[in-house]
Amino acid sequence: MPWQIVHVPGKPPSSPELSTVDVLASVIEPKLANTLVRQLNLICPLENLRHVKRVQKRSVEGKVELSVILCLQNEHESLCAGMPNDVLQLASTYQLSPYKTKVAKYAALSKEEWKEQCKLWPTSYHPSTIPYELTGFAEEESQLIVKYMKFAMRLMRTPNGKVVNAAVIVDPLGGKIIASATTFSFQHGGDSLGNIPEDSKSKLLPCDFSRVSCMYPWRWTEPRSDNGKEKCDGNFSWHPLRHATLVSIENAAARDRQLFPCLEYQNDLPLRNGGVCDCSENNPIKRQKIQFSENVGVIAEDASPESLPSEVLRPYLCTGFDIYILWEPCVMCAMALVHQRIRRIFYAFPNPIAGALGSVYSLQGEKSLNHHYSVFRIQIPEEYY
Repeated sequence: MPWQIVHVPGKPPSSPELSTVDVLASVIEPKLANTLVRQLNLICPLENLRHVKRVQKRSVEGKVELSVILCLQNEHESLCAGMPNDVLQLASTYQLSPYKTKVAKYAALSKEEWKEQCKLWPTSYHPSTIPYELTGFAEEESQLIVKYMKFAMRLMRTPNGKVVNAAVIVDPLGGKIIASATTFSFQHGGDSLGNIPEDSKSKLLPCDFSRVSCMYPWRWTEPRSDNGKEKCDGNFSWHPLRHATLVSIENAAARDRQLFPCLEYQNDLPLRNGGVCDCSENNPIKRQKIQFSENVGVIAEDASPESLPSEVLRPYLCTGFDIYILWEPCVMCAMALVHQRIRRIFYAFPNPIAGALGSVYSLQGEKSLNHHYSVFRIQIPEEYY
């Protein structure tokens, strides 16, 4: 099987069974509809059912009949036992006759699902506005994607043969590796790119993959061993934040601090000069937006502060960068990549236990987030395992 790059859509597959929730409703006089809806929205808003319309309109024996949702209904309670007092008083005032019915629990993800929901009770349907990126890549870009994933695979095996997760952050414009990391806990760290000195490799303490990786994000809460094999100067190998993705983000930030030392003492100052980082003594300010021009090249990973021009553009977090991860990230790592403004995520192996990008959750399709990235799975030929 050749290398394949498959787009992972943000919409999870629709469930064949429609999830529902019980509510109390009542037939009402059409002339009372506006009054009742206003009062019910004040005393009993349907916060978790915003996709459900409050009023149902249908034709019964040629006449228009309106029904309104009064409140949620606990399936273990009698008809009016769990009704709020304000709703009870409203029902008494207008002589309403509550009855129990079902409505869709979640908003529809497709037009077909919306039609099924409306058979129970009317709901709203809003097609996703998240841009969908095509799966096709040019041959040259496909080769680069495979190259970076191979680089991540070389990091996944420790000197003693254990397998760990690995992450590589890449600037696609310049084709530069910004940072890399694995789920190691070790005494002597590497440089800002995650490179480990030769004299420190013997001191590496690989994390137990079943404890710290995105596959088992909660294993760190288990009792720690006292046999000394899992300790390294007081640092336990299953640190809850030492996921490869988070460490690579940390290394990318360390790289920025190294390339922009003038920012170390400017953290508390307001932003000026359009966000441009002027490394001269007059105006050492951080750039808060990533901008590229023909006259300013991308900073290579081996750049040093002394080699930089007097005025350079520092990227805002990881805006516009790609990340290559061996295992599908958990929710914590996936949200960290949202906050970092990552552009694209490539992963090789699905995470059926805690995967946040297709296996269990589909965070890339969450419309409430203020940033969205595209997600791709790279299917690796078996001979590379």
